[in-house]
Amino acid sequence: MKETTPQKNYKGKRLHTWCRVLLALILAGLLLFAGLFGAVLWGNHDEIRGEPQVMIILGCQVMPWEAPSILLQDRLDEALAYWQDHPDITVVVSGGQGDNEPISEAACMADYLTERGVPADQILLEEHSHNTKENLIFSRKVLSRAGFDLGETEVLVVSSGFHLTRARMLAGRFGYGEVSTLAAPASHIPSRIQMYLREPLALVKSFFLDR
Repeated sequence: MKETTPQKNYKGKRLHTWCRVLLALILAGLLLFAGLFGAVLWGNHDEIRGEPQVMIILGCQVMPWEAPSILLQDRLDEALAYWQDHPDITVVVSGGQGDNEPISEAACMADYLTERGVPADQILLEEHSHNTKENLIFSRKVLSRAGFDLGETEVLVVSSGFHLTRARMLAGRFGYGEVSTLAAPASHIPSRIQMYLREPLALVKSFFLDR
């Protein structure tokens, strides 16, 4: 009569080992995500250095009726509050037109700002970008054509707080000199939760791929 117990024990040990490996991988993934989430939270603050001459507002979704989404309006209102105290600053509105948007994000932002008192000749439009990398690269080109030397120009980047760690990283990578940041609130809670969960993964993607 054959003994089957050793085979059962072997299978049991192998299953136990795989469970431990899986648990270790899950734990490592959670720790990594927690670290990235902490980096995103760290960026959620205003950091104004010197006297910025240029303010770049990063785009977000435009609604079908050509109005800014709540997240975009939060960014614009934060920028307007700063502009009211610094009315001579040049404003760059950065964002192209998505497939589900009736106009470009830049055009929507420009309309919103001019309706609230910002002179149209003080606003530069960047209407071709579709992500944060392109926001910063194409805005740099717009500023260069307008005569700004980014090596000597202090720039203020305005976006939602969850977005600023990545924006700072990419601004440094793409040739911006002195960069300040202005953190807009995210008053739409579902969007805030979604973006804070998404942004750690976007931070990894941008670190490795946005070159």
